[in-house]
Amino acid sequence: MRRMNNNFLLIAGFSIVLLGGILAGCKKDFLNRIPLGQYTTNNYPYPSGGGPYDQYVFAAYAGLRTWETSVFGFVGAVSIRSDDADKGSTAADAPAQIEMDNFPVTPTNGLTNDLWTGYYGVITKCNVVLDQVARDSANTPEPTKNLAKAEARFLRGYSYFMLVRLFGNIPLVDTVLTNVGESNISQSAPAAVYAFIEQDLQYAASILPAKWDVKYIGRATSGAANGMLAKVYLYQKKWGQAMAAADVVIGSGVYDLNTPYDKIFTEDGENSSESVFEIQAYADANHKEDSYGVQYANVQGVRGTDWNDLGWGFNVPSAQLDAAYEPGDPRKASTILYAPSTAPTKYGEVFPVEPNPRYNEKVYTNPTVRAAVGDRFGWWMNIRILRYADVLLMYAEAANELGGAANTDSALSKLEMVRARARNGNNAILPAVTTTDQGELRTAIQHERRIELAMEHERFFDLVRWGIAANVLHAAGKTNFTPGRDELLPIPQTQIDLSKGVLKQNPGY
Repeated sequence: MRRMNNNFLLIAGFSIVLLGGILAGCKKDFLNRIPLGQYTTNNYPYPSGGGPYDQYVFAAYAGLRTWETSVFGFVGAVSIRSDDADKGSTAADAPAQIEMDNFPVTPTNGLTNDLWTGYYGVITKCNVVLDQVARDSANTPEPTKNLAKAEARFLRGYSYFMLVRLFGNIPLVDTVLTNVGESNISQSAPAAVYAFIEQDLQYAASILPAKWDVKYIGRATSGAANGMLAKVYLYQKKWGQAMAAADVVIGSGVYDLNTPYDKIFTEDGENSSESVFEIQAYADANHKEDSYGVQYANVQGVRGTDWNDLGWGFNVPSAQLDAAYEPGDPRKASTILYAPSTAPTKYGEVFPVEPNPRYNEKVYTNPTVRAAVGDRFGWWMNIRILRYADVLLMYAEAANELGGAANTDSALSKLEMVRARARNGNNAILPAVTTTDQGELRTAIQHERRIELAMEHERFFDLVRWGIAANVLHAAGKTNFTPGRDELLPIPQTQIDLSKGVLKQNPGY
């Protein structure tokens, strides 16, 4: 099993290159893009617009690209556990993913330990940034310090948000731990973790720029912080605060829905005007399966035998998702790749019968890019973490839950923006939702989130926070799901053992 090397590259001497986490480029010409954030003899110790903490900040971004944070355990926990996806691959392959698909996930499942160590690894790197700023002795300007702190706190807030949704009670670590005794920290309740996340994201939102120079594309912005904050509020049912945070993103004028849905998930669609936050990846003929890329697309690509061997074939769209689309919804063709193909794909390829009848179209790579890189496995594909459509739907959900005529109208307006883009001028499909009944509108918004964000890491968490996970998953055939246990993953047994019993297991495991 191939895993990524998550070391960030620092070659000593005067020809210094720091690739770190900001490895993206001009979306208009993917094949000519180069790694960004380069240090050379002309701009060392850091480029114009950068700062002395960049090496530590970039290392934190790089932590998001690892196997542990964003690859095998990630797709299992956020997607395969839901009704929208099945394990895929072959029937007996990857017992750890079989547990994710069918429940329960056991405490010795290695993927849970990957997720735990991966996100705490990012948190450690963020704490290193904050420690470096606190110990600065070079009279660095305060704005530069604050910007580094804001990026670190955004990434730390996001990492804790993932951990609390995955595991529930988790340790809170906000400093660099210098000895073994300090590292054995007891768990905090979710309410305390959420309060900590809110503080991190609020600080980040107050400092981060609305946009970065193009050479720093992909770095966190105030829109990313406010959008993530809206989601944090939404998960706590803080409807007014969620609506207000989403409204800041909407009112910023930075984002729009002008990118066609069928382009968002292509190489050319990376970092589009809809992108609020993406994990950046890079590959070229000299850098393929290494620490600049991410294996996310590889583990989900079509499992073929020749040119059509694009990956491992995990995390495949389910029959339930296939049946959930409204008649004529074009988003289906941009989400589900059929094997055998019912028609040539957008790149003119025709897939034969494969081990699975459906694959995730949103990680389907451009054959021209495959040829240029000299690799079929998509290590260059960015991961879309937060899109503008998600922000609009969060606003709509919060507004509907608050109730009242004005809020209902606002919810309907934001919902229609998303459906109108999907409709793409074809008024014969996806009619506007007009109901003002709160329950009916809630169902419509939940359906829209499912379809618009299908295979994008939200479905399982949404089912849990809506309180409908057991009913939905049982109806999808995942009858081993047990309420009160399977909403959370078990605390990894490895971590309990290392803590000598300080960490306590989640209920039911």
